[in-house]
Order: sequence, then C-alpha cells, then structure tokens
Amino acid sequence: MTKAELVGEISRKTGLEKKQVMDTVETLMDVVSNSLSAGEPVYLRGFGSFIIKQRAAKTARNITKNTTIQLPARKVPAFKPSKTLSVKVDKKNA
Repeated sequence: MTKAELVGEISRKTGLEKKQVMDTVETLMDVVSNSLSAGEPVYLRGFGSFIIKQRAAKTARNITKNTTIQLPARKVPAFKPSKTLSVKVDKKNA
C-alpha cells in the first residue's frame, strides 16, 4: 500500500477529506522521523515501535577495484511490530 492509497483508505473510513488526512499522515511521519533523529524511539501500543538499531562496522568488497573497504558503524531506523500486530498478520496469512 502506498501513502496515497493509505490516505484514500483512511479518508473513506473516516469521512475526512483527503487533504486533511494527507496533512495528518505527513505530520505523523515528521514527528516519528524527528524523534528517531533525536535518538528517541516511538511506541504505538498495539501496533509496534519505531526504534534505532546500531549496525556494527564491517568489511566489504569493492568489486570494481577488487579491494576491501571498511564500512563504519552506523545507526539505522527499524520497526518492531507488537505481539498483537504479529498475531493478527499471522492469522490472516495462515
């Protein structure tokens, strides 16, 4: 589902105009990304958590030059679904 499809579905279910829903979705995305940028996880009870994961430094290959390069450690955003969401998805796909 794309963002436009999500906005359309929410608009259909709530009766709100698509513009209002799009503004709300954009604001939600801004708040989540700003919180993660500040190092703060976002917890949505019954849905899941947006968290920061630490990736370790690693050695990789540059196949064009046939050399190895060192990639530094970095932080990446991640989503961890709640048990409720995981069970719901598992039941739907069983």
